[in-house]
Amino acid sequence: MAVPNESLICMKDKIISLYNRFRNLILYGIIGGFCAALDFGIYSLLCHFEVLPYLWANVISTHVGIFTSFLLNRSINFKVKDKTSQRFLSFYAVGLTGLGLSSLMLWLMVDKAGWNELVCKLMSIVVVALVQFILNKYITFKQKK
Repeated sequence: MAVPNESLICMKDKIISLYNRFRNLILYGIIGGFCAALDFGIYSLLCHFEVLPYLWANVISTHVGIFTSFLLNRSINFKVKDKTSQRFLSFYAVGLTGLGLSSLMLWLMVDKAGWNELVCKLMSIVVVALVQFILNKYITFKQKK
């Protein structure tokens, strides 16, 4: 029976250490990716079938993303179950900040620059996700020491 190579053990320890250090970011990314896909899917359908103008479609799709993301981040990622109402209001305020930022970006890129509304939505999702991660990690889901 072969003895594991010391370098493999060392690499495994480094990977575990990196995962533990960036666990919240990794899970936030996975959950965020799912919620962003949900947001983009709803936005695309509303725009494609011309149910609503693109800015109103953004409001609806973003709200679905906010609610889904809160539930998943609260229970799976940050695992913080106390003060649910207070945390939700904080998360929702961060989500509304993201909605404002994405709406501004969409308006500038679609109305002012004439770019495609779906491409612009994708670009806004990336920027907003980074801003929201920082705000949610350090405000909404901050754990007491």
